[in-house]
Order: sequence, then C-alpha cells, then structure tokens
Amino acid sequence: MSPGPSLTELVETIRTDAESGEPLKQLATASQIAAAIAEVSDAALGFFVDQCRRGGHSWTEISTALGVTKQAAHKRFTGPEPSPGFFTPRAQAAVFAAKQEAAARGHNYVGTEHLLLGLFDPVGGIAAQILAAREMTRESVGDLLAALVPSASGSTSITDPPFTPRANQCVAQAGTEALSLGHNYVGTEHILLALAACTEGIAAQILAESGIGYDTAKAAVIHALPEFSSRATTA
Repeated sequence: MSPGPSLTELVETIRTDAESGEPLKQLATASQIAAAIAEVSDAALGFFVDQCRRGGHSWTEISTALGVTKQAAHKRFTGPEPSPGFFTPRAQAAVFAAKQEAAARGHNYVGTEHLLLGLFDPVGGIAAQILAAREMTRESVGDLLAALVPSASGSTSITDPPFTPRANQCVAQAGTEALSLGHNYVGTEHILLALAACTEGIAAQILAESGIGYDTAKAAVIHALPEFSSRATTA
C-alpha cells in the first residue's frame, strides 16, 4: 500500500501554504487542508462503496471491509432519503420513478443512471423535453444502461432501494443548480444539470454518449425556461 503523507510533510506543506510564521495563520491553513483531505478521503471511500453496491455486495460485507458496524456504514454512505423540500411535483415524480427503475432492473440501489431514467416519467417536464430534442428516449437510455450495468437476474427484494452516495450528491446538487439560476424550486431541469455535472456518474457517461455535457445541458435549460414559463407551469 502506498504510504500517505507523513506528519512532517503535512506540517511543511501547511507552513508553506500559510506564507506566514504567525501561529493563528498556520492553524487556519491547517484547518483548511485537513478539511480538504477529509473531503477527498470521504469521496474516495464513497466511490468504492458505490462500486461494491453495484457489484452486489451486502452492507455486512462492506462494513467488515471498512472495519465498522453495519449500521454505521449504512448510515454514513447512504445518508438520509433525499428530501422533497422545494422539489416540484414533476421532480418528486422523477425521484420516485428512479426507485421503480432500479427495482425493475433488480438493482438494490438507486444510482445516477436510475435518476436519469426517472426524468422521462413526468410527462411535460423540461428535462424530458431536452432529452427528447436530442433523440433520447427511456428505451435508448435503458439500452445504454444495460450495456454498462446489466440487469440482475430476477427482481430485487428491496422495494425501497437506498440511494448511492453519488446519487444523493446529485439530488443535493440539484438544489445548488436551482439557486445558481435564481430559482426558488427544484425542477427536473435542475436534476438533469446535476447529473451532467457529476462527470464520474453513469448518467453523465450516458448523457455524454448523446453529446450532452454540462454546458450543453445548461444552455438547453436556459433556452427552454422562457417558453416553459409562458405556459404558467413548472417542471
């Protein structure tokens, strides 16, 4: 196993980055670096937990590998159920449809790919319109998904599969995307932007196959909003 940075190396890095011999300045820099290391570490663990879940490993196996209890692993890496909050009815329907898509494919988790499929469910949503304009359908996305993540044999016994850390991150990111556009609600368009922004997710890979990156998606959302708003509805 490759060793991490030693304490001496970290101290020297902090002193260099602080650009000051003043103890409080160095302490503030140390706090920032420690937080960054913790964030990256959590993201790395979340990535591999995600991979284990996709590979069909149980929480018992994962918790043993992590050296923690099953309850602690489950709580840390599934997080709370995405809150509807300011989600529009269509956005809530998309999240619910994502669970159904996962269960239908025998998957015991809800990933970004299932959220992408869920965007087709609420008829008339901005995300569905943008995807349709790129000739993307639920069937075509399902085919691409099957090539990347084959369906499990039979159907999952989990009727309410948990969201993966990355999917939870995307649901939270949708709120950030809404705020960046000055919106006080989260619609299907914001979920689409969040999925495109999460470049390591399977949804982003599928979107990229159809030429939809984050910038393309955002331009399409901005273009679609005036026409959509003129119909006095929200996505």
